[in-house]
Amino acid sequence: MPHARPFLWHHRRVLLRLGAWSLLESAQTFLVGICLARALDQGFLAGQPTVGLGWLAVAAVSILLAGPVLRGVFGQLSGLVEPLRDGLVRRAVRQALNRAVADPARAAGARRAAVSRLTQQTEIARDSFAGLVLTVRSFLFIAAGALVGMFALAPALLLVVLPPILLGLVLFLLALAPMAAAQRRFLDADEAFTDRAGGLPGQLRDLVACGVTDSAGEETRALAEEAAASTRSLARWTAVRTLTLGVAGHLPVLMLLAATPWLLGQGVTTGAIMGALAYLVQSLLPALRAMMTAVGAAGSRLVVVLDRFVSVDADGADTADGGTPRAAEPGARGAFSFPGTGPVPVPAVWCRGVRVSYGAGTRPLVEGFSLSVGAGERIAVVGPSGIGKSTLAHVLSGLHAPDEGTVRLAGQPIAGHSPRELARMRVLLPQEGYVFAGSVRENLAQLEPGAGDERIVRAVAALRLEALVDRLGGLDADVDPASLSAGERQALCLGRAYVSPAPLLILDESTCHLDPAAEAHAEDALADRPDTTLLVIAHRLSSALRADRILVLDGTGTAFGTHRSLLRDSPLYRDLTGHWNASG
Repeated sequence: MPHARPFLWHHRRVLLRLGAWSLLESAQTFLVGICLARALDQGFLAGQPTVGLGWLAVAAVSILLAGPVLRGVFGQLSGLVEPLRDGLVRRAVRQALNRAVADPARAAGARRAAVSRLTQQTEIARDSFAGLVLTVRSFLFIAAGALVGMFALAPALLLVVLPPILLGLVLFLLALAPMAAAQRRFLDADEAFTDRAGGLPGQLRDLVACGVTDSAGEETRALAEEAAASTRSLARWTAVRTLTLGVAGHLPVLMLLAATPWLLGQGVTTGAIMGALAYLVQSLLPALRAMMTAVGAAGSRLVVVLDRFVSVDADGADTADGGTPRAAEPGARGAFSFPGTGPVPVPAVWCRGVRVSYGAGTRPLVEGFSLSVGAGERIAVVGPSGIGKSTLAHVLSGLHAPDEGTVRLAGQPIAGHSPRELARMRVLLPQEGYVFAGSVRENLAQLEPGAGDERIVRAVAALRLEALVDRLGGLDADVDPASLSAGERQALCLGRAYVSPAPLLILDESTCHLDPAAEAHAEDALADRPDTTLLVIAHRLSSALRADRILVLDGTGTAFGTHRSLLRDSPLYRDLTGHWNASG
């Protein structure tokens, strides 16, 4: 709803016209029950069949009016559905073009994904959205007409039929969120298992060569167990939905029939009871069942399909026309927008066509490099020694200007900024941490001299530096850099990065002197700092496994994706993974 509300507000005039046509549907529903009750009470049961036939004729005319009403409803429906479809089509084309430009080697895959989105997925979204609008609208206005009609016939009727309807609706609404979560879990687990199982036969040689057959088998087994568990969960929530349908869709009729003697004793006429039964059986309960079914089934499909459009997939960036960054890379923890509601936050790091070399005539370390990292993402960079990882870190931090290409941080070109301005945009921590002769407080606040004690103490606690600070004599104690170990110097530099206001932190193997547990905690603490994007030059497999995505540099190109997708698509990453596993 936070993403749908702006879209619906933008098309509020269409919604108002749709509501106007739907009011006629409410009137038609109201007339059917009223006319039937009057035909019985004032006509046939009163011995005046002509009057009864007259009321039935009025009911028949009201039923015939349903045709023009539906025509008007469908005419307004296109004003909602087609803009949604057009927005999805534009988004799919834009994403495919940008992925093809960013990674020409995978252009064919981008085209296939675009074709799937343009044909099947957009139609699923359009049909599901149209079905939801029709059924929810129909239920709301039919329910209004039927309930007003029963109140007009006899208020006591509502005392009988309204409680089971409300009970069923409450149960359905309570089950809706976990039911949608179960549907999403089932689809994700099924896709993950199918993708993994389908790729294993072609990977057996590589898995054996890298010595990771056991871990691959465990991973596949875990995926199979998750798929089975998700299926059981979906089945349980489907049963709950069936129960709510039974309560709301059948119990009101049974309650009305069982309460008939009591209603007659309260002075409710036979015609009023029959009119209420007509309201339930012919109008209200069918609309209620259709709405519940649509929300439970079509609603889940719509959410899943839209999620694949608005959260860019893991193969490339989404940019607007002209190459201006529009959306965070897939997997980012930033916000996104419903189609047609405006741009989303720009990437924290964005570069296109970057070329870096150490002089004219030398072989470039990086050439034709493009990257987009969403705000809040956690990225690991891996590759063989000397491949250019540190050089890339220097380029992204503004310390080394590329020979060609553009680098932007938070949408701003990195070129032309002073060192002071760059310090507020990003922090680069090198392998050997620099600690100067001064107090502990001054070292921690070097990048933010105005930082108060609260911020510094928060950094010390987050990185578990209390023991080191106490050993040095507290925040006001002087530091002798020569007396610190390499790991202690790195720990103070990590605290300095935490205190910094910069939203982008680049760790160039700056945790290599820490033990694995301390390194994991430091990376987690920095990644959890508010509004932080973390880019880690990894020297351990564990750093890569903790990342949202991994960038692999191999000297001739790059690969960018999750650990699972890179094991499938990147031979170099498989080799590096095998080397890491072999070395412990």
